[in-house]
Amino acid sequence: MRQFDLTPYRRSAIGFDRLFDMLEASARQAQQSENYPPFNLERIADNHYRITVAVAGFQQSEIEIVAQQNLLLVKGKKDEAQPAGAFLHLGIAARSFERRFELADFVRVEEARLADGLLTIDLIREVPEAMKPKTIAIQTGPAPTPAPAIEAQAA
Repeated sequence: MRQFDLTPYRRSAIGFDRLFDMLEASARQAQQSENYPPFNLERIADNHYRITVAVAGFQQSEIEIVAQQNLLLVKGKKDEAQPAGAFLHLGIAARSFERRFELADFVRVEEARLADGLLTIDLIREVPEAMKPKTIAIQTGPAPTPAPAIEAQAA
């Protein structure tokens, strides 16, 4: 993969450090990570997202989901013990994994569900009322006169 130098942008963009760090970290991770387990990302509605992770062979007790600020961590821990029996072909991966997802601000995990070998994690973006855009009413007429200032005099 081609490396991008973000230094010129870091010099002129104030307050975007987290974004640049995230881009550089994801580029490093893409180079060294494998694609196990496979997953889908989908947008269900404007502020509703879903992550579906294929976790065939894992039980609910072997999967851990941790939501931190701006990070979702999905871990699967399998015992390294060899399965009983003589397998002619062992095609279902049974190795441990750790998958990280960077979350935008105000995104929270609504629920997680395991069914038919698929782990489904629903995410909701809830922007606080104070952060939403507001329409300002325009009034007509002259501007109100300021109240007279009270002056303090020394005694």
